[in-house]
Amino acid sequence: MKPFKLLIALLFGFAAFAQSPEFTIKGKVVDAKTKQPLPYVTITLLSSSQKVKETASDENGNYILKSVSGNYQLKVEFMSFKTFISESFKMNQDLVQNISLEEEVHQLEEVNVVAEKSAVELKLDKKVFNVGKDILSRGGSANDILNNVPSVNVDITGVVSLRGNNSVTVLIDGKPSMLAANNGLSQISAANIEKVEVITNPSAAYEAQGGGGIINIILKKNSLKGFNGSLQAGIGNPENYNTNANVSYKTEKINLFSNLGYRELNVYGYDKQFQRNSSNGVTSILNQYNDDKGNYSTVSLYFGGDYYINDKNILTGSYYRSKNTNRENTQYNYNYSDVNNAADSIISRSQKYVEPQIYNVFELNYAKTFDKKDKKWNSSLQYVFWNDNENQYIDQQRTFPDQSPVSNLYTNDIESSNDIFIKSDFVNPINENSKIEMGIRGDLRAIRSDYYTILDDMLQEQFTNKLKYDENLYSAYFQFGSKIKRFNYLLGLRSELSDIKISDRKNTFNNAKNYINLFPTVHLVYNLTAKTDLQLSYSKRINRPRFWQLNPFSGLSDLRNLTVGNPDLNPMFTDSFEFTVLAKPGKFSINPSVYYKHTTNFFEYIVERTNENYFINTPVNLGTENRYGAEVLATYNPTNWLRLSLDFNYYKFKQEGSYKNVNYNAEDQTWLSNFRSVLKFPKIISADFSFRYRGKNQGVQTLTEAQYLANVGVSKDFLEDKMSVTVNVNNLFDSQIRKRETTTPSYYLQSESKSQGRYVNLTVIYRFNRTKSDKDRLPENM
Repeated sequence: MKPFKLLIALLFGFAAFAQSPEFTIKGKVVDAKTKQPLPYVTITLLSSSQKVKETASDENGNYILKSVSGNYQLKVEFMSFKTFISESFKMNQDLVQNISLEEEVHQLEEVNVVAEKSAVELKLDKKVFNVGKDILSRGGSANDILNNVPSVNVDITGVVSLRGNNSVTVLIDGKPSMLAANNGLSQISAANIEKVEVITNPSAAYEAQGGGGIINIILKKNSLKGFNGSLQAGIGNPENYNTNANVSYKTEKINLFSNLGYRELNVYGYDKQFQRNSSNGVTSILNQYNDDKGNYSTVSLYFGGDYYINDKNILTGSYYRSKNTNRENTQYNYNYSDVNNAADSIISRSQKYVEPQIYNVFELNYAKTFDKKDKKWNSSLQYVFWNDNENQYIDQQRTFPDQSPVSNLYTNDIESSNDIFIKSDFVNPINENSKIEMGIRGDLRAIRSDYYTILDDMLQEQFTNKLKYDENLYSAYFQFGSKIKRFNYLLGLRSELSDIKISDRKNTFNNAKNYINLFPTVHLVYNLTAKTDLQLSYSKRINRPRFWQLNPFSGLSDLRNLTVGNPDLNPMFTDSFEFTVLAKPGKFSINPSVYYKHTTNFFEYIVERTNENYFINTPVNLGTENRYGAEVLATYNPTNWLRLSLDFNYYKFKQEGSYKNVNYNAEDQTWLSNFRSVLKFPKIISADFSFRYRGKNQGVQTLTEAQYLANVGVSKDFLEDKMSVTVNVNNLFDSQIRKRETTTPSYYLQSESKSQGRYVNLTVIYRFNRTKSDKDRLPENM
């Protein structure tokens, strides 16, 4: 029996025993300063950090919520007021609780523009997308989450971009992770993600890597006392099974949390390519069609705990492990012809690909607070080790004009890595309006790749080698922030030493890069009115090439279209400027921004033709890139049951550079947009719809056609809101198709790729909680 079937049976088993009497919590929400009632305030009852029930205060500020006995928290949100989350309390009787909300005080670190947590919170140094109620991503992966985040896009190959720029750093819980590479984010279940932070112009406290900015994925952790948990099971079409179990236990001294997940999905895609080559007055044509069937499975385990040494010191330890198995079967068909479309030859090539991967993370964190308000010290140690074993079994045969013997090719690439990340940060307020921040960090990474190829039982020396890659980064930063009346500023300086070495066993290359750089940051904020802030920011960034961009040994799935790395690739540097307005007039909020990025030594993939009329795609350093654009993020809440949001980004870029005495200059403009609507009818149903569009884009060689994506989902709560059933349809119009054209004087390439079509998910979530004692009480003074 499949695991998802067993879990679904368990869910409905729990449901059979879920009937119990309801209790009521009610009260009035008022302004803490004026004592006036606050209408239309959002009040949410939480269990295991997930929504159980939600309501809004009436015109007189009154609210009422009902639920069965259990351990809960109250979260209260309202525009221009501080969001409040209570400590956990036991509901085993009717409760009356009046709530006073304090007005939001403008500070440099945080100003919320959108109060609803399931939407986007706009803060002065980042945007925060809270996943808690996101219908469209249930049963999906981190890629599905990111595709619902404003300004972020994940293409069909798993490449993440921010404002159309793929020079972006993706972090998990604030730390680098190999899961952010090679579409590894598809291995992270959406059920494990609490929120996503988007940082377009980071301060000095963040690592300088990522010219396009930083995306930080925050995983869920327990916040409720007592025993809590949730079970989730899902099924989809095409075949997509997922199960997830969260269990936690919290007391005054310890907080234990765990998660066990399983996900399996089948993917069906294709790739069509047309090539026209001209050489020595002869023109040849290739029509290629690839049919791909993939099966991907992931088993993940995450557990850990907090130990509250006292009210000022917390020690946290955790372990994460995932075992991923990727299987692909691809059929390649090559049809060669002359300029008159007369058939020349037909070649058939089939590939069976198997890649098991094991990924492990140990983490230890120590957090200390002080009697002095906002003074804190945080240190962490993370050890990451992983290995994967990539296997390709390839058969090739000419079928026209005659039939040739079958040629057998086998490749094997065993990769492994041992990574250590150490960091320590200290924040110390000097007075009520000023503070200093400082920290140190070390990133130590060692990757080994052992690659060999056998063709018809003979070792192929040209495709056999061992790669050694060591990357050691050492950094320190200092920041000073202060407030003078309506004016806030944060000035920072970061220093990073990079020590990078890459070599191979045959000694065909042995490159060492050692450099130290300074990265200044400036953030200026002016509180124009109580609901409008102006921000001007600057940061200097670096984009070091990734391991796979340096690795010259690629898979041999398609010898006619290879992508290989460049071991001599140098980093590029970006000066980033941004001006932003944060405004929240009533039920409408708007966040317009204009930005400019100047990049030197930028690298781009260049397509080159070989003597056999094959094509190799390689990253190379070119010259400069200037990118400037404007972005608007707007939300409108006309009623309690409807929220509309629109994200629109327009940018223009100009690239200039040369490689091998060929100029690669490009200048173009494009835009991308995301519209989303959320409808919530209490006691009836909730619905979510999004539509994303990305305009066509002309690079130094290749034109990428426009793309669009639509998703829709509906959700219904049952059994006193302990169970939720969600149906979502991703890629509603089966439109996730990438079309590209590369044009040069001697050849023309046209391709169309599709990695996954429309897919439907049905997800069932069951929540349970139980306290160890009835002593927990709702705080009287909130």
